[in-house]
Amino acid sequence: MPTIAAKILIYTNENEAEYLMMTAKAYQRACNFLSEKVFISKELNQVTVNNLYYKDLRNLFSLKSQMAQSVMKTVISRYKAAKSNGHNWSLIRFKRPQYDLVWNRDYSLNKNLFSVNTLDGRIKLRFEKKGMGHFFQDDWKFGTAKLVFRQKKWFLHIPMTKEIPDLALSEIHHVVGIDLGINFLATSYDSKGKTTFHTGRKMKHKRGQYKVLRKQLQLRHTPSARKRLKQIGSRENRYVTDINHQVTKALVEQHPKGTLFVIEDLSRVRQSTERVHVRNRYVSVSWAFYQFRKMLEYKALLNGQKVVSVDPKYTSQTCPKCGHIKKANLNKKNHTFCCQNCQYRSNDDRIGAMNLYRKGIEFLDTVTAKV
Repeated sequence: MPTIAAKILIYTNENEAEYLMMTAKAYQRACNFLSEKVFISKELNQVTVNNLYYKDLRNLFSLKSQMAQSVMKTVISRYKAAKSNGHNWSLIRFKRPQYDLVWNRDYSLNKNLFSVNTLDGRIKLRFEKKGMGHFFQDDWKFGTAKLVFRQKKWFLHIPMTKEIPDLALSEIHHVVGIDLGINFLATSYDSKGKTTFHTGRKMKHKRGQYKVLRKQLQLRHTPSARKRLKQIGSRENRYVTDINHQVTKALVEQHPKGTLFVIEDLSRVRQSTERVHVRNRYVSVSWAFYQFRKMLEYKALLNGQKVVSVDPKYTSQTCPKCGHIKKANLNKKNHTFCCQNCQYRSNDDRIGAMNLYRKGIEFLDTVTAKV
């Protein structure tokens, strides 16, 4: 079941914006109040927290019943997430006005209006409809959304899910190996022997500029420099997300339904920094490979395709023609591959994609044999 996180611009007049801000700030204060209580007590049971603080949330912050419940869920989930991610127990602060909205209780959304509950009652607002039409007609389900205020605008971040059957292996008739990298963000090799390169040089240069600017700002130690650091951090994240969207969309649209995309399992990419040249280390280990994979997975599923990840071991050292494996086959300095056995030559990223394609064929053969 794919989940798409949509970011929707909400249009407000002056009075409507005031209602939303008043509600969001009350919600933020309530979250910080409850966060302090949870930090001290270390109590994460929803029923216990409800018994202890429900009345306080209603009385101190004038929250309605559902808002108080949402505050408790928001705070508890943040502490549980920090705990599961291995972070030390520390006080969590909610620094921005926000409001978590439960579908059909705090908010509803149709083709024309966004209806939301505030401290002064429910209001109905216009929103940016571009690209939203199909979500109201294809059995999409809306989840718990977050109303946030950024750059003097209101946005609704909403997860949308839809039941889509997984592509059966018997329906696969096309295989594509995808090698992820830096100079080429993605290099694909498919069943027709076609290789496609998605260049990453512009991205690499731009992220290098961000890195230099970040270093300069860190040396200043001023409030304005810290504010600027946050701004460029958010801008860089948006840039990376946009690039990943573009490349994954292109890959899905370039290949037919019934395609199996084979990518490397790069879950341990951050542990491989010692094998990356120092000047490339920041770009290499901070690129959102996991985000790329998740985007490719849900887009492929929506398009009747499938993604599998395989062990990347020796994919860059193996000759796709004769199968010879040797480290000397790869020349990292000039990004070329030359087999020491059969002398086959090609671009190193293309070799990786070809070997991933071969692993995809082996994957299908193994699964078919078991069946």
